[in-house]
Amino acid sequence: MAEKSKILVLGGTGYIGKFIVEASAKAGHPTFALIRESTVSHPEKSKLIQSFKTSGVTLLYGDLGDHESLVKAIKQVDVVISTLGGAQIINQVKLIAAIKEAGNIKRFLPSEFGLDVDRHHAVEPVTSFFGQKVKIRRETEAAGIPYTYISSNFFAGYFLPTLGQQNVTAPPRDKVVILGDGNVKGVYVTEEDIGTYTIKTVDDPRTLNKIVYFRPHGNVVTFNELVSLWENKIKSTLQKIYIPEDQLLKMIQESPFPVNLVLALGHSMLVKGDGTNFEIEPSFGVEVTELYPEVKSTSVDNYLNAFV
Repeated sequence: MAEKSKILVLGGTGYIGKFIVEASAKAGHPTFALIRESTVSHPEKSKLIQSFKTSGVTLLYGDLGDHESLVKAIKQVDVVISTLGGAQIINQVKLIAAIKEAGNIKRFLPSEFGLDVDRHHAVEPVTSFFGQKVKIRRETEAAGIPYTYISSNFFAGYFLPTLGQQNVTAPPRDKVVILGDGNVKGVYVTEEDIGTYTIKTVDDPRTLNKIVYFRPHGNVVTFNELVSLWENKIKSTLQKIYIPEDQLLKMIQESPFPVNLVLALGHSMLVKGDGTNFEIEPSFGVEVTELYPEVKSTSVDNYLNAFV
C-alpha cells in the first residue's frame, strides 16, 4: 500500500469543513487544518478545535492574507482541500498562487461541494456566486495544478430537517411549499458521507483532473417523492402548495438577500434539475457510487427517520 497523502484543509472549522477534517483523520491521513490564531479563542470553535486535536489533527496557523504562512503550510502536505465559505470563495486565487509557488501539491480540491458550476441553469444572484467558483476552476487549470472538483449537490443536514421550508425548525406536519411541479429529481447527501467520499478521491488516479458527482441511488428523489416519504412516516397527508416557475422567478427578483439566494438555489436544483439533468461523460466526470461501491451511504429515507 502506498503511503496516505498528507492533507491540508482550509476552512476546517466551517460548516462542511469539519466533516472533511474528521473524515480525513478517520481514514488515517496525516491531517492538517489551517486556522487563524483568533479562531482558537472563539467560544464555539474552540470545542471543535479541541476535538480535532484529540483525533490527531495538526493545527497550522495562517490565513489567506498571509502568503508566507500559506506557502509554509502547503509545503508540509501533498493535498490541499479548501472548504472556504461564500465571501472567501474568490480569495482562493491567493491559495492558487501559494500552491503554485510551493510546487509540491499532488492534488487541489477547491471549495465546491454543491452543483456543477460549469453546467447549470441558475439565475441571479446564484449565477454570480457560481461565476466566482468558475473563475477559481479556470485559474487552477491555467496554473497547471492537478485538481478534483467535488459536486456533492444538496447538504442533507441543511435541507432535509425542514424539507427546505422557510422559517421553520422541523419538517412540516400540516402544509408544505413545493417549488415547480415537484417532479424534478434532486440529490441530498449527508455531510458525513460527503466527507467520506471526498477523502477517498484524493489518492485515486481515476479522479485526477475530473469532476466527481454524488448521485447515490437512495439520495436521488423528486420533491414529491420526498414529501411522500415523510407523509408515510408521520401517517398524515400534507397540504401541498405548488409555486410555478414564473411566480418563483418573480419572488427571487423581489426578495432581499439572502432569501433571493436560497430561492434561486431552489430554482436551479428543484425546478431546473441542475443536479441530475445531464449525463456524466467520462471525458469530464465520474460518479462516487461507481468508484466506491463499498461505502454505505445514508439514504434520504433513513435520514428522515430521525425527525418522526
